[in-house]
Amino acid sequence: MVCTACALTHMAIDMLQSDTILETRGLTKEFKGFTAVNGVNLRVRRGTIHALIGPNGAGKTTCFNLLTKFLEPTAGQIVFNNIEITRERPAQIARRGIIRSFQISAVFPHLTALQNVRVGLQRVLGTSFHFWKSERSLQVLDKDALALLDQVNLADFADTPTVELSYGRKRALEIATTLAMEPELMLLDEPTQGMGHEDVDRVTALIKQVSAGRTILMVEHNMNVIAGISDTITVLQRGEVLAEGPYAEVSKNPLVIQAYMGSADAAIAGAHA
Repeated sequence: MVCTACALTHMAIDMLQSDTILETRGLTKEFKGFTAVNGVNLRVRRGTIHALIGPNGAGKTTCFNLLTKFLEPTAGQIVFNNIEITRERPAQIARRGIIRSFQISAVFPHLTALQNVRVGLQRVLGTSFHFWKSERSLQVLDKDALALLDQVNLADFADTPTVELSYGRKRALEIATTLAMEPELMLLDEPTQGMGHEDVDRVTALIKQVSAGRTILMVEHNMNVIAGISDTITVLQRGEVLAEGPYAEVSKNPLVIQAYMGSADAAIAGAHA
C-alpha cells in the first residue's frame, strides 16, 4: 500500500513538472544595494500565454533579462524543461528554444521582409556566419520563409523593404523571424508598445494565433491586450510577486488596484470589470 501511495505521489509530481515549461525559484537581482528582483517564484505552464505586468519600475524587464541571461542573477534558480539553466549563456538559452523579442523592433530595415525571415532560417543550413556566400545559396529557404510570412499575414509584403512597413507590421515581421528560430518558449517584451489601435488589434490577434502549440511569456502594459489573450497574469511590484492568477481574479485584487493607482496604468482597476 505504501509503495502504491509513493508511486502515485511520484506520478503526480511528474505530471506537474511536465506541465511546467519554465520555473524560477527565489530569483533575485541586486544592483549595488538596490534589489530590482527579489525572490521571484514564477511558474509558466506549457502551452499557455503568461503575462508579466506591474507599474513602472516593478522589475519586469530585469526579470526578462535574467531569464535570457543578459543579466546574471544574484541568487535563485531558473529551470527550463526540468533542467537548471541558471548559469548558462544567452546562446545556450537560445539553442534550448527560449527566444526573445525586444521593446524596439529588431529587424534589418534595409532588407526585405523575406530576407529578414531568411536570416532567422539560416541556421538550418549551418551557414549563419558565412556572410561571404552568395545570396542564391539561401534561396532554398524561400518556401519556408514565405510560409512564415503568410502565418503572420505578411505574404503580400515579402519583397517590401522593411523600412517601408508600418510599425505594427514590423513587429509582426519580428514575430516571424522569432518563429523561424523554432522557439519552444517565446518571450515578448512590450509587443504592442507605441502602436495605434489598428496595429494593436492586429498584433494581439497574431500573438493569439501563433501561440497554438507554443508557450508565450510576455511583458505588456496594455490591459485590454492582457485581458483578451492571457491565461495567467503575474503582477510584480518593487521586484516582488504581488499577485498571480487569471485576469478576472487579479484585476479585482485590492493590492493590485492599489499598486496601479496614481499611474497611467491604473486602467487595470476598471478594464473589463
